[in-house]
Amino acid sequence: MDKYPDQKRAVHFLFPPIDPFDQRMIDVGQGHRIYVEQSGNPDGIPVVVCHGGPGGGCSPAMRRFFDPEVYRVILFDQRGCGKSRPFAEVKDNTTWHLIKDMEQIRRLFEIDRWIVFGGSWGATLSLVYAQTHPDRVMAMVLRGVFLMTAAELQWFYGGDAGRFWPEAWARFVAPIPENERGDLITAYHKRLFSGDITEEKRYGQSWSAWENALASMSSNGVSGMPPGDYARAFARLESHYFINEGFLDCDGHILANIGRISHIPGIIVQGRYDMICPPTSAWRLNELWPNSELVMVRDAGHALSEPGITLELVRAMKRIAEWSDL
Repeated sequence: MDKYPDQKRAVHFLFPPIDPFDQRMIDVGQGHRIYVEQSGNPDGIPVVVCHGGPGGGCSPAMRRFFDPEVYRVILFDQRGCGKSRPFAEVKDNTTWHLIKDMEQIRRLFEIDRWIVFGGSWGATLSLVYAQTHPDRVMAMVLRGVFLMTAAELQWFYGGDAGRFWPEAWARFVAPIPENERGDLITAYHKRLFSGDITEEKRYGQSWSAWENALASMSSNGVSGMPPGDYARAFARLESHYFINEGFLDCDGHILANIGRISHIPGIIVQGRYDMICPPTSAWRLNELWPNSELVMVRDAGHALSEPGITLELVRAMKRIAEWSDL
């Protein structure tokens, strides 16, 4: 018998694999077409999933956090990533474009209000969407909270996280000349948009490997080399958003506007040892959001696939399905 439930593998807590009942490409303007799918119960409680990154894309495993008899699950690849086209494109690709895309999806599917579910960058997008359209959100479930602040970017790209993973940090900074290491986001951004696809893939892999190495609590600091095309898109989009501070109005934008979602119930699931998005952001969000609950998962890091994180997210969606006032 497991001493603690989260010692099981994450897959044990998920619902069985399921295929979408609807898949399509939607023209959202400015030359962008985004991939959208629906699975589960067509007449169920609608929930939209905001994937991480920016640039990560959705995956079939994301369908499995929701009871397919209860939920109508909507996944979409944000602009420039996954199955959306053009791939790795950053033109007309900002937080505000993504929020408009979500509204287009909601209207297309004739949904009045939905649950918003997102982790990491997906939590950022979920929060900004809810603050922009508070009347369209019935509840929120967030994981590995990232508030798109300068302090969070400094933590991960300024060397603070590197103090815990010096060997992985050394690999991350190695491709950058010493005189440019004071601003690694800018240094990588320059190379990820050099116009040399081979070079962009190489730097994209280095960028992505640093993040992957710290995602799981079980990591030894070494991650497999991600495929070049995926890594290039992921890194280009992340550096594009980060160098532009998420295209938000000010540093601390989300917490400054928390009053707009004070009436929305939310569950925040956070790994105690998250090295990518440290728990302080989730804690501060919970302190200022009166209708939220923080679930701090011991022995867990950042990844969606961490067993404790998976368990608590599935539990959260089961609890929400029982709320009578939705």
